Amino acid sequence: MRQRWWGSSGRRVPEIAVEGDESLPLDEALVVDDISDMDALRDAFDGGTPVVVRADNAEDVLAALARPEVSAVVVPEAKRGLLELDLTKLTYG
Repeated sequence: MRQRWWGSSGRRVPEIAVEGDESLPLDEALVVDDISDMDALRDAFDGGTPVVVRADNAEDVLAALARPEVSAVVVPEAKRGLLELDLTKLTYG
């Protein structure tokens, strides 16, 4: 399982998780539906707050994880298959 830093907490978390997974304490994070508000992402990151993006398709997962500000992506239970994405292949072909 690939992991990323949980803001400035010093902890590592799964980079993709199903919504509700207890390993991602969403109450500690800025949770957004997409990465369109880059100022909010950057402000949270600069302040040490983890950023979590909700996604329901491979393209949105890949776009979110391409941003260094993003700590994790959460996907709906119905899209659990996104946990198995081959991000290297999707990124580099």
